[in-house]
Amino acid sequence: GVSAPFLILNRNKRGLALDLKHPMGRDILLQLVKSADVITENYRRGTLEKFGLGYDVLAKTNPGLIYCAVSGYGRDGPLGDKGGFDLIAQGFAGLMSITGEPGRAPVKTGNPVADINAGILAVGGILAAYVHKLKTGQGQIVDTSLMEAALQQTYWQAAIYFATGQSPGPTGSAHVLTAPYQAFRARDGWINIGGANQANWERIVEVLGHPEWRDDPRFATNSARMQNLDALLALMDAVLVARDKAEWLAAFDAAGVPAGPVHSIGEALTHPQTLARGMVVDLVHPEAGATRALGSPLHFSATPTRVDRPAPLLGEHTREVLRESGYTDAEVDAFAAERVVEIASERAI
Repeated sequence: GVSAPFLILNRNKRGLALDLKHPMGRDILLQLVKSADVITENYRRGTLEKFGLGYDVLAKTNPGLIYCAVSGYGRDGPLGDKGGFDLIAQGFAGLMSITGEPGRAPVKTGNPVADINAGILAVGGILAAYVHKLKTGQGQIVDTSLMEAALQQTYWQAAIYFATGQSPGPTGSAHVLTAPYQAFRARDGWINIGGANQANWERIVEVLGHPEWRDDPRFATNSARMQNLDALLALMDAVLVARDKAEWLAAFDAAGVPAGPVHSIGEALTHPQTLARGMVVDLVHPEAGATRALGSPLHFSATPTRVDRPAPLLGEHTREVLRESGYTDAEVDAFAAERVVEIASERAI
């Protein structure tokens, strides 16, 4: 069958299948680069250079090209030649030492945060480089890595380390610097409560029916609450477990306290707010049939986003893309006969 992650990650894209190890494949890529603004790759350092397709070669073909490289550890430094995966980056960056519950084995985040953030960083870098290109015509290398994408996520913990020299450990769902700010068990499940400032804390004690906690010296300030966190959580747990999630969330909403449910993935993807924002889209794939994918989390007033193309088959748009680059159908047929390109639309659709 068709890979479900592939369907999610590649919706709205066209697919060109090209053998870069073949000399003709290399020549085709150089032809495509002539009219390209950006090329992205996530090989180890030096891999494309082995194919004769490094930045220096591509920049001669197109001086305005933006070349974005996403690697395990970056293009320089003592680990610049090493490959990497999200799991490895999370461990290297210390994320696994701060994730999960205290006293348990190291845990990675449930989602591939280094992979995802590296992509976001790449987009930001590409856009900045593109602005520079618009002003000067000059292209450049944009270089980021899974390691840096993971390290960037250690904001609060890095601040603590730089200030104290101490490496913080895991705190479960709790915030490392403020309280109460974590998941709590209600009678029928879990909710999150965000008491991220003093005003919210004072509203929380009213909702919980214990205004006297506001003046308790153990909880009067955020610093005091952090120092007496176990005592605070024991008191809150005893109250919160007595009522259902919906009751508590309605009460916190009425009081203006940020709070919300702890959803399963299915609950999140079927919630009316998720659907209202277009975050689930229906598509029809030529092999997988009717599928659903995530929509765009960005919304523009003048140029609305659309997700209307399913993930491509291998080489589904090869002929289309090569035509746009100036190749004739006869040339594309010759490439296909030599297995330099794959043309899925003529094989499988």
